[in-house]
Amino acid sequence: MPSKQAGASRRGNTPLLDVLARLDDSTSLGFLNGPTHPHQTENTTMSERNPMDRNTTSRQRALVVGLGISGIASALRLHRAGWDVVVLEKAPERRRGGYFIALFGTGLAAAERLGFADAVPNRVAPESVSYDVDRTGRRRRGLSYADVFGGSRLVVRGDIEDAAFTALPDEVEIRYSTVPIALDQYLDGVDVEIRDLTTQTTTVERFNLVVGADGLRSTVRRLAFEPEQSPIRRLNYMIAVYSLPEPIPGYRPKDGLTMAEAGRSVWVFPFADRLPTVMFSYRTDDVDAEFTRPAIDSLRAAYGPEPTGSTLGWLLDQFEKAPDHLFDSAEQVHLDHWHRGRVVLVGDAAWCLTVYSAMGASTGLAGRTCSAPCWNATPTTCHERCRTGRTTCARSSTTTAAAP
Repeated sequence: MPSKQAGASRRGNTPLLDVLARLDDSTSLGFLNGPTHPHQTENTTMSERNPMDRNTTSRQRALVVGLGISGIASALRLHRAGWDVVVLEKAPERRRGGYFIALFGTGLAAAERLGFADAVPNRVAPESVSYDVDRTGRRRRGLSYADVFGGSRLVVRGDIEDAAFTALPDEVEIRYSTVPIALDQYLDGVDVEIRDLTTQTTTVERFNLVVGADGLRSTVRRLAFEPEQSPIRRLNYMIAVYSLPEPIPGYRPKDGLTMAEAGRSVWVFPFADRLPTVMFSYRTDDVDAEFTRPAIDSLRAAYGPEPTGSTLGWLLDQFEKAPDHLFDSAEQVHLDHWHRGRVVLVGDAAWCLTVYSAMGASTGLAGRTCSAPCWNATPTTCHERCRTGRTTCARSSTTTAAAP
């Protein structure tokens, strides 16, 4: 088995705790093997007989799709609860670096429970100054992200992924350049058709649980929830993000700035020990049209026709020269349930809050720890927690009320 070095039935915005609690009424960690509860099969296609051989291992087998923050956290927690875990990642290797994000108290508490909070750095620069600027070059001192959200850790996405990945045991099998292409649910498991994108070969494997942690445009969600209407809600805003190769002329490397105009803005996020990242955000009436031309052309059109001025013009020029960038639409995911049978969604695949919330990393970590008690306690205990409407979440002293 390659090592990691190689290669809900909840309504509304309630925790994932009872996703697994409702699957059966049998014993601890074995509750995914026996007959399903009658309402488990509601709105999902499941067969009573399995044409494949039953998995004979005494340990539960889980498939996690996606090697981002939510996926790594899910794999880590499942392994600690005694599951055999396989992770599929579409990319040929693990992503590095990334752009500015914040890890708030909820996410930090979850990282502590998962054992890697100390490995997550804080890149905030105490001496940093943030300026509100306009196109003419006028500036005045403004509030920085750290000023508004004191106590959070300002990092790049790769910082959290690196910390979580380091904590992941070698026993967790990771397969790169690999994706699921079909899910076939039965009463005692899920048959997953898996394609290796390198060899273009396909295999079918049995799992007791499938966790979709594959982001906003989740393949697992599409396979498990179709033919329902797409849960993605566009906000009619575009974002463009990249890292600066050098300081902005006229500013210190650790200075940030904000240019806010009607329907469009630019944000420069500074760090203590690396160059800043930049985010453009603007409103559009036609999201699809924004993707019909190069990203820089859409940006120049959105921030015109007025003269850009020296700073905005320089930032646009640097975006055009950047070796990599993110250009996408701002969207949310609206689902009224986060699991179907033995398939569970977590992170952006389940509840994407949009980039503007800055809560993607924190909720991705916290969502996984909210469901963790069901992997360590009997389903009867989990059911009682859900029935009483209060479940332990993130911090041992924090409780979250379940929906009516």
